Amino acid sequence: MNETTSAVANFIVRRGDVRIEVLGQGAGPAIVLLPSLGRGATDFDAMAAPIAQAGYRVLRPQPRGIGASRSPSPYADLHDCAADIAAVIEANGGGAALVAGHAFGNRVARMLATDRPDLVRGVCLIAANVGHAPSTPPIREAIRNSADPSLSDEVRLQALRYAFFAPGNDPRPWLQGWHPAVLAAQRLAGDRTARQEDYAGGRAPILYLQPGHDPLAHVEDALAFKRALGDRVRVVVIDNASHAAIAEQPEVIGRALIDFAIGLWPR
Repeated sequence: MNETTSAVANFIVRRGDVRIEVLGQGAGPAIVLLPSLGRGATDFDAMAAPIAQAGYRVLRPQPRGIGASRSPSPYADLHDCAADIAAVIEANGGGAALVAGHAFGNRVARMLATDRPDLVRGVCLIAANVGHAPSTPPIREAIRNSADPSLSDEVRLQALRYAFFAPGNDPRPWLQGWHPAVLAAQRLAGDRTARQEDYAGGRAPILYLQPGHDPLAHVEDALAFKRALGDRVRVVVIDNASHAAIAEQPEVIGRALIDFAIGLWPR
């Protein structure tokens, strides 16, 4: 692998009083990767370098409260989350981007595509849970327990297996990488924003990467989304993956993103 295209250079984008740390690598059309609820940009480590090597500029903004990303106030709502990402794309100066969001990140991606369609060439939804919240008490408890460092590893691993990892996949790497305060702030921002506002994700083409085994985001939900929006949406089911799909199948998801990008920017 070419070290130039795979090397990561961190930089800061400012939006008013907000500082956004971005992990950047590669050159070419921009692909922006947005992490799940309460988690950071390094979740995409396994796929970022191969995507950059394929000829793209990979941008991974850290949510406020992770790394060097800072703000004097929490997110007001999902529009505020999306505005941070808009600032990152504008700072890159290379035109509209493919924006890929994992789990909670998918709502930010769709909100950005709705608020700033000029900045979004395409949208990729990964384990998206489109249209409704994971409202069942066991699911919400499992999410809380997964991120709670005060609990034993045994309790947290049980929660991770239930909510995030397909049978047989190793959840232990996700004992690390949680930011409970960020999780709470993002959840509040999402709750303050009606799901109808970000539902359609603007007007850009959408690649919907749906895990085959996901208690939070079901295959039928992905198919219903396609029926609602038609040919804008392509659904691909990712086998042997649950809600932590980017940790379980990074090579498959990375390849799917590259193939989608080739369609957006024909060579």
